[in-house]
Amino acid sequence: MTPGPDPDLELIRAAAREAGDLALQLLDGEVKAWAKPGGSPVTEADLAVDVLLRERLRAARPDYGWLSEETRDDSSRLAAKRTFVVDPIDGTRAYVRGLPWWCVSIAVVQDGAPVAGVLYAPAAGETYEAASGGGARLNGVFIGVGEREEVEGAAVLGDEPFLRGPHWPRPWPAMRIEKRNSLAYRIALVAAGRFDAVIALTSKCDWDLAAADLIVREAGGRATDHLGRAFAYNQPTVDKPSVICAGPGLHPLILDRVSHIELA
Repeated sequence: MTPGPDPDLELIRAAAREAGDLALQLLDGEVKAWAKPGGSPVTEADLAVDVLLRERLRAARPDYGWLSEETRDDSSRLAAKRTFVVDPIDGTRAYVRGLPWWCVSIAVVQDGAPVAGVLYAPAAGETYEAASGGGARLNGVFIGVGEREEVEGAAVLGDEPFLRGPHWPRPWPAMRIEKRNSLAYRIALVAAGRFDAVIALTSKCDWDLAAADLIVREAGGRATDHLGRAFAYNQPTVDKPSVICAGPGLHPLILDRVSHIELA
């Protein structure tokens, strides 16, 4: 018997679309932006979207915890059975520059794992979504990762100067390397088979990853840190050291090239 619609997935899909449309509307005016401690950018739109999502989602699920990039963390989330993990605008730099590579990211996490996730990229007209065991979809159509089994010739989302640098014991072969500001959107592009891998050897957080992690896994891929360790979400510490995302044939080959790196 075909399972019915997932109520949490339906809820976060509707909320993500409302939030993304608000962010688009706010682009019609002057976008006020400033730097947060640590240097990452934030805008009035990030905060407005965060308020909208918090009001919509917590009104619908008052017993769920809340973890968002733009809300002060509250440890009560650790006691909740399920927790919303939210990035109001993932890819703020792209958003400010008028590029389409940003998205609203919402996940529902239970027992450390995402069970529903949505990425809405309104400027690109794309909605990526997944629920545990139900596959991954782009605009309602099932998607899957690519079948590449060699690094040479791979289409990679990453930092080209870093990957092309002379510091690698084994130089990377010829690859197509491109940049996208939003980590969640990068992972979604791998889930859809548009790129083969994401290589990000800098610290990330739960809200960057939770929804995208589920989507790429439901699309047949893997997302881990550079040592091959799976991610656990809604823990006391939300930092993740790195991200390697690819299909099952390519993922271990990339790990073999990066697992020697010691990250602070």
